This record gives sequence, C-alpha cells and structure tokens, in this order.
Amino acid sequence: MPVLLFLIDTSASMNQRTHLGTTYLDVAKGAVETFMKLRGRDPASRGDRYMLVNYEDVPFGIKAGWKESHATFMTELRNLQATGLTTIGQSLRTAFDLLNLNRLVTGIDNYGQVCSRLFALVLRIPGNTSVEPEPLGGVPPDDSPITPMCEVTGGRSYSVFSQRMLNQCLESLVQKIQSGVVINFEKTGPDPPPLEEPFSLPWHCCHKLIYVRPNPKTGVPIGHWPIPEAFWPDQNSPTLPPRSAHPHVRFSCLDAEPMVIDKVPFDKYELEPSPLTQYILERKSPHTCWQVFVCNSAKYSDLGQPFGYLKASTALNCVNLFVMPYNYPVLLPLLDDLIKVHKFKPTIKWRQSFENYLKTMPPYYIGSLRKALRIMGAPNLLADNMEYGLSYSVVSYLKKLSQQSKIEYDRLIALIGKKPPSEAGIKVRWRGGGISLAQRRDFIQQLQSLTGDVPTLELNPKEFQGFHLALLNKGLKPQSFRNPYDIPRSHLLDQLSRMRRNLLNTSVCTLRGQDSDQFHSVPIAQMGNYQDFLKAAPQPLRDADPEQPKRLHTFGNPFKLDKKGMMIDEADEFVTGPQNKGKRPGDSSSMPGGGPKRRRCMSPLLRLGRAYTPPVSPPASPRTSSAPDPDLIINHLNQNHYGSDGSSDSDGEHPSSDLQENHTDHRDEEENGRPQAGEPPLGGDGGAEMVLMEEQPTRYLSPAALKKHIHTETTKVNNELRALINKEIRKPGRHYEKIFLLLKQIQGTLDTRLIFLQNIIKEAARFKKRVLIEQLENFLEEIHNRSISMNHVDTL
Repeated sequence: MPVLLFLIDTSASMNQRTHLGTTYLDVAKGAVETFMKLRGRDPASRGDRYMLVNYEDVPFGIKAGWKESHATFMTELRNLQATGLTTIGQSLRTAFDLLNLNRLVTGIDNYGQVCSRLFALVLRIPGNTSVEPEPLGGVPPDDSPITPMCEVTGGRSYSVFSQRMLNQCLESLVQKIQSGVVINFEKTGPDPPPLEEPFSLPWHCCHKLIYVRPNPKTGVPIGHWPIPEAFWPDQNSPTLPPRSAHPHVRFSCLDAEPMVIDKVPFDKYELEPSPLTQYILERKSPHTCWQVFVCNSAKYSDLGQPFGYLKASTALNCVNLFVMPYNYPVLLPLLDDLIKVHKFKPTIKWRQSFENYLKTMPPYYIGSLRKALRIMGAPNLLADNMEYGLSYSVVSYLKKLSQQSKIEYDRLIALIGKKPPSEAGIKVRWRGGGISLAQRRDFIQQLQSLTGDVPTLELNPKEFQGFHLALLNKGLKPQSFRNPYDIPRSHLLDQLSRMRRNLLNTSVCTLRGQDSDQFHSVPIAQMGNYQDFLKAAPQPLRDADPEQPKRLHTFGNPFKLDKKGMMIDEADEFVTGPQNKGKRPGDSSSMPGGGPKRRRCMSPLLRLGRAYTPPVSPPASPRTSSAPDPDLIINHLNQNHYGSDGSSDSDGEHPSSDLQENHTDHRDEEENGRPQAGEPPLGGDGGAEMVLMEEQPTRYLSPAALKKHIHTETTKVNNELRALINKEIRKPGRHYEKIFLLLKQIQGTLDTRLIFLQNIIKEAARFKKRVLIEQLENFLEEIHNRSISMNHVDTL
C-alpha cells in the first residue's frame, strides 16, 4: 500500500501572489488536487493512503494521519491558511516520525517492504510576467538546502518557475510512485572488459530504487530472503550497531554463472533505470551475472559472501537483482544433492557440510532458511532451539520499544483533528537598550504644541514591561442594544463603551450602537447563508388563512409559490379544505358563543331551473304527533334527512306553504347561529351530529327527486373522499391507515365503489406506491368476495 504524505508550507510567505493572481498556497493546494487526479487514473491507486502535514507544531500540524478518511483529507487541505512561521526542519521530522511510528507498531522494519523518499516542489513563480523564454528540457533541481535531503532519501527537488513546469513535475512524480527500496550500488574489484563503444556515464556508483512488486492475489509484497546487515550480530552485545537508512550493496564485475534450483525459493527485483542498468544492457550478456555483496556481513571476511547477483533479462529490456540465500554458491549445490542424490535422506558427510555452512551464515537467516526447507519438503534439517543471534537485552528492548510505539501511536491518533488553543495575547518585548520617545526632554513641549494643553503626566517608560496585546477575536459578533440586565458581566465594559458612543454621537456610524466595520465584517462564504438568518429571525405570526399555499422564502424571488400542494389530476377536483373567503364578521363560525355549524340539506325548492319565491301565507301551526312516519330515512355524513312520496314535484305544482315555512325557519335558524326554542344545544367536536326533529315537520319527496338527491349527495361525498385520499397518496412514507379509513366511507352501489377503488389504484400507480397498490387490490378482492357471498345468501 503506497503511503503518500504531503508536507505543505503554511508560513506567511506563502501569501505572496504570482503573476496569475493566485497565492503560493493556492498553487500548492491545486498541485495536490491535480496530483491526486493524475494518480487516480492508475488502477493501483485504490490502496493509496494520503496524509497531510503542515508547518504547525505537533500534533496540530498533522491534519490527516493513519485513521483519517479521504473526505477529511480534502477538507483539511482546503482549510489550510498561511499564518505561521517557516519551520521546515521540525515539520520534516514530524512527517518522518509519523511514518516511522507505523513501522514500529506493525513490525515491518525489514528491507524490501518500507522506503521513504522525499520529493520537493520549490515554487519560484515570479510576481511579474517574465519576458525571458522558459528553459527547454527537464525541470532543474533547486539550490535550496532541501535538495541534499531529497537526494539522500532517493528523491529529488524541482525548481518550478511556471504553471507548465509544475504540471510537468506532477506528471513525473506520478510515474515515480512505485513500491520499492532505495539501494546504494557501488562497484568493487577490477573493471570489466571495455565495450566496443565508449560509455561516458558514471555507472560505478548509483543510488536507485529496486521495484518490489506486490503479490497479485494478496496485494502485499512477499520476500523470502533478506538483504544482509553490515555487521555480524553478537549474542553477548547489549546493543546493536547503527546502520544506514539504505543498504550499501557492492557488485563484482567478474562474470559468474547464474544459479537457480527448482524447489529453492528466490526473490527477483527490477532495478530502476540508471547508468548502471544501461551499461549492463549494452554489454548484451543475458546468460552471465555479477555477484553482489554487503561489506562486513560475514564473520571472518571484510567483503562478505555473495547473497545474489545482477543479471540482464533475456530480452535485454531491464536488469534484475536476484536475492538468494546467503553464500548461495555453497548452499545451493548442497540442497541440489539432497534432492537429486540423497532423496531427502541426508548422509553424515552431507550433514557435516551443512553444519559448516550454517556457521558461516548470519543467524538472522535461520527463519528464512527454515521456511525454505519446509517448502522443499525437508523441515527437520534445522533444530528448533537454534538462536537468532540477538542477546536477551536487545530482544527485550525491541519488545519494549514496540509497546511504547503502540501507546504513542494511540495517543497521537487521538490528538489528530483537535484545534490548537487560542493564545491569550502577544507579549510586548521590552527593549532596554533603545531610547523611548517619552524619555526625550522636549517631549512635553512637543505634546503641548500638538494638543494646545499642558498635560500633567507622570511618564514611566517601563510601566508596560511584560504587557500583553489582545488578539482579534474573530468569533465576536456585533451586538445591538439590549436590556441592561440581560448583558453578561464580562460584556459590561464593551456595552458601556457602545452606549457612551451612541449617547454622545461621537461616531459617524449610521447604525446606532454598532460598529460599522464589525457589522459588515462577514466572511463571503456566510453572506448567502439565508437559512441561518431565518432561524435567528423572530417567529412570524400565523397566517390568517392557513389553507392557502404558503409562500417560499427563495432569497431573490419571494413571489415563487410552493407547488407541492398544486398537483392536480385532470380527473380529480382540487380540494385544499374549506374556503373561508368572503365571510362576514357576523358569521356563526366566527362568533365565540356559536356551536359547530350544521350542514344544510338541499331543499327541493332550490333545484336547478326553478327560482325561489318567498312565502306569502301566514305561518302554519306545528304538525301534531299523529303525522305519518317517514317511509325512508337517509343517513349520510352524520345528518338525518326525512322524506316521503306524499307530495310530488314532478307535475310542476308549487310546494305547499308549510314546506316553504319549514324551509324559511330552517334557514333563519342557521343564519342566526343559535338553536331555536325547544331544541337542545349542539355539542361534540368531530363526533356524530344529533338533531332532534320533533318540532319540525317531515319532508316528503317524490321518488325521482329523492333518487336524484341521493345521487347528487353520493357524488359530492365521493369527490371529497377522492381528493382527501389523493392527498394522502402524495404524502411520503407508508402510513396508509387513513386511506383505508376513508375508503370505508364510500357511498353508492357496488359498481360505484369498484370504479372508485380502481381510480384510486391508478392514482397510486402514478406515484409508484407498490405496497399500497397491493393492499388496495386485496381490499378490492375482499369487496368482490363479500358481494358474491351476499348474493349467494339472497338466492337461498
């Protein structure tokens, strides 16, 4: 997993602007984002880990570490500000300590697995447009002190003079993101025979990378053999000698024969292109190799024994480093005899030769050799009690170091992301060597010439020694005048100065009680935050007509209406509730003492095409109790309508005077808003409305008028139910209890109900309510089954 750590300079010097109008910090942020986009094109970038460190002190300078997500990395990158000092040395140490901490915790401090290379992009973009042409060719290295540090780690620096050069550097860096280890290669011994054509590049010594390819199955690089250390471990030594960050490998130019055995594992690494690889490829000898050594790795030899070799590929397109067992020219023939001659049954002579080899092998190779023998099928050749060559004190120290690293790792992870504490103030330094202005003899005369008054001051130039200047509090918001008893004690002095300035009118500010610079000092990112302004605004009064569509605060277009409640089906009637427009102040609904208004039944006198004439006959006496009972009672929406076929309207005759009087009395009773004498007061809220009709005469309707009246009322109720059900369907969620409660109130015949349900299912299909459609179909099937069973009982 490649770990990419970005160290960005956040000192105040990064605020300087280029000729493009952007600051250096903006250029750096854009370079990081461009690099990530270029890197994202490679499929191998899925396992990348990005970290971000700036020039702040530890741990506040670590913006994104081992546990932070990619979103946190991008957020912290955009929030970087150039306000600090140039502490490049301390910041580099923080970056390397952060990387090294994970090495100590995970225990991967082995060659072939971890390598830290440093690449520096030094911005030299001028503030004015340069008239000189840009240099052709590659980007030159920078002459700053960061360049030697980059070269030591195997990286390099880039001196960037334009945006084009910056993009060129980023593309070059993306190509260098390879898993590998930096190794110092140096020639030892005599030179090889010269080439036919002279080779002028310095190939005797190079500092290059070997590519460590990850395993395609697991994605983790696997190595069987280590690179030897530059010392022989002593079991009696309490400490380990220091070693260099990169292995120092020497190669001999004497041609040797490459050795490989089928069942013995080996490691193969490709070398980064360099003058050394170019020189080996130009020799065109793919069947010979150059052995490699590490000085002082053997017990009794300065040069040590060979642990591998450099060899050109068969196609002569690259050079590979083969890492074999230590002193492989001795071990491989022994293992070959064990497999082919002894058939894994070693003789005494073979065991003596093997024991002699083990004495010349560094003890830290025992674990790798035991694994290799287990792969070969001879796991019992090495004893289990063989020591690894480290003393007890060294092993104990390494375990203690690992435990301390875990504690430090957890502590650092917990501190990442916390904001640094705000400074109390800036301490004023006392410069005793300088002469203060107040110490001048003519200070009083100069002050009098400026002010015109003779000041009576006791000047003490050392009075403010150790004085702290307060910092600007960006979180302080302008405050308007409030109740003095609501002002906190800590803000009294600030409010007092505002009140004094407002009283004396010493400020030219048009906003009374507030400083104009503070009131208008709002970040650009918050100027359009209208939602927070609405939350802080006082709660408005409720609308006089709550059923009307609410207006939206669209911040720039206040005349835009909320169209969520304006969805109208072509076959439906849009009903938003009772419309209260045009009511008079004296209506019964607005009177405090009036009860709930009863629904007015449709009178046969007000049918279409027939005008209503006021009554001319005197009021009729109330009917006696011997009046015939009504033949039909219609119970509809908690209202009782009585009627009979005693009188007919179909012949065009005028209704009798008692019906006219009845209708007039009923209308007057509704308009007055109070019950008549002998009628109990109405009550209940939402319950059934019960009306005593003893004092009112029954109404007799003809069959045709009664049928038409029933159809009209049924259609009206069903339309209202359909509008309410459609409104519930359009609501989000799966709360359909109210829909089925409304469906139980459908009026009409069986065919009317079935058609109504089918229309409701179509409406639910428009909004893709699959669960509701399934429930409605079950409800429809239930009505079918019930009607069939009732018809079957009727036939019996």
